[in-house]
Amino acid sequence: MKHAINWFEIPVKDFDRAKKFYSAIFNYEMPEQPMEPYRMGFLPADQDGQSVGGAIVSGEGYESSEKGAKIYLNGGADLNEVLMRVPDAGGKIQRTKTLITEEFGYYAFFTDSEGNQIGLHSMN
Repeated sequence: MKHAINWFEIPVKDFDRAKKFYSAIFNYEMPEQPMEPYRMGFLPADQDGQSVGGAIVSGEGYESSEKGAKIYLNGGADLNEVLMRVPDAGGKIQRTKTLITEEFGYYAFFTDSEGNQIGLHSMN
C-alpha cells in the first residue's frame, strides 16, 4: 500500500462559494462534475494514477463541520503560499505554519468558507 488515503471528500453547504474559495487558495480553476444527486469539484492532484485525489461535494448526506475527520491537503513547496490566501478567499487561519520536526515538515489549520477545519502540510 503506497498511501493511507486514496480519496477524500470535503462536504460543502454552498457549492459555488466553496468552489470559489478552493480555486482562490490553490490559484487554479476547479473542474466540477455533477454526479447525481451530488455536485463535485475536484481538488488539484496529478492524474497519473499514483496520487491521492479528492473533491468538494454538496448533496444529501454531506454536512460541513469543524469536528469531523481531519484531512491535510498538500501545501506545495511552502504551505504559507496557500495559507496566506485563506482570509481573502473567505476562510480563517486557525493555526499558522508550525514545525512538526525537521524530518516531517510543517502543518497549519484553516477553516474553509463552509466551516470545515482543514490541515495543510509541506516539508518547507
